[in-house]
Amino acid sequence: MSLTTAPSLAPEPAAANAAAQENAVYRKVAWRLLPFLMLCYVVAYLDRVNVGFAKLHMLGDLRFSESAYGLGAGLFFIGYFFFEVPSNILMHRIGAKATISRIMIMWSLISAAMVFVQTTTQFYVLRFLLGAAEAGFYPGMILYLTYWFPSHRRARMVALFMCAIPVSGIFGGPLSGFIMESMQGVAGLRGWQWMFLIEALPSLLVGFAVLAYLDNNIRSARWLTQSEKDLLERNIASENAAKGGQMTMRQLFSDSRIIKMACICFCTVMGQYGLTFWLPSLIRQSGVTGALNIGLLTAIPFSVAVCSMILVSRSSDRMRERRWHLIVPFCCGAAGLALSAVFSDNVALSLAALALAAGGSLATSPLFWSLPTALLSGAGAAAGIAMINSFANLAGFVSPYMIGLIKDATQSTNLAMFVLAGVLLCGAALTYTVPARLVNK
Repeated sequence: MSLTTAPSLAPEPAAANAAAQENAVYRKVAWRLLPFLMLCYVVAYLDRVNVGFAKLHMLGDLRFSESAYGLGAGLFFIGYFFFEVPSNILMHRIGAKATISRIMIMWSLISAAMVFVQTTTQFYVLRFLLGAAEAGFYPGMILYLTYWFPSHRRARMVALFMCAIPVSGIFGGPLSGFIMESMQGVAGLRGWQWMFLIEALPSLLVGFAVLAYLDNNIRSARWLTQSEKDLLERNIASENAAKGGQMTMRQLFSDSRIIKMACICFCTVMGQYGLTFWLPSLIRQSGVTGALNIGLLTAIPFSVAVCSMILVSRSSDRMRERRWHLIVPFCCGAAGLALSAVFSDNVALSLAALALAAGGSLATSPLFWSLPTALLSGAGAAAGIAMINSFANLAGFVSPYMIGLIKDATQSTNLAMFVLAGVLLCGAALTYTVPARLVNK
């Protein structure tokens, strides 16, 4: 699969040759950046959501309630909320390398400290600190891609980067299950403690590798020729000029378009984290036993999500259409979540519904980020992206905590799945109200 979106063919040979050369440059940039950025996000997401697998044994070992787990899982996003905008603005000022490396090293150490959790208070504090440490990582990555790729190429780049989410589930699920079963009791530690310790190590190593591998901007990239740098900078400068300049912080907080996008993003995050934090439990609820078996089955919905994210974003870039490519996944995700509740006691049908839910809900995120990045530039993009993501990530607190409360109250997650389905439909409705002329680029 090509990593670039080919523009429409020009009738003149010279124009066609120029387009081919430009595609080659962007292909070179994509192959240089995307695999490494995906690796960063794979290990980040693994450290963020492996608590969903730890839950299978940790709740019994430490006698936590379902709502205590949901609160702890969600507190990650409260820490994320308070520190995200400052982190992203700092990245715009001091550069990507130092910021991303600092974030990854800090969160790896805090994630490893989960080994020592014995009380709910310790669990809550470490989850909050993990969110504070990771704050700015995801919007920083989105911002970093805007330094290299113009809008009409960016949706596929963001989608490929965000494929790290389901990829981490494909490999992280079986890995987490294997560690929890095979390392149980080794050196006096429980399996979930070994899982936190072992899965924190890749983040630490990659965090140091960032300093040697990434470049802060196009101009500092020694692997590009001068003509390639000029082409890339010219395209980005032209697009930024067309956006009409930067916005002030007051304009960002009062702009109805930004507020609407924050609400749309809130809906995407509700579905995304409601699913990823609770997927192992949903599969166990259908009748599957054993951490390794559950881990292997979680790979199925995430595999569907990888295909969905790539195909939908590729179609969106090719057609230069954003709204309907976001609305349809919202609706598919809602249908999958609702059907997973209807068939919650049937392993095969429940898994099929969860695959539809994952394919829809996870495909919304990369398509969503093509909307605000089509409107913002410069420091305004740094603050705007962080503001949208910071508000939306409050859904990462609301979603798992809400599911935990409903599970404790009803002894089932079915009602929670219907609520999440309704939230995704709200996201589809809000997306429909976004003017196509603003985002179809």
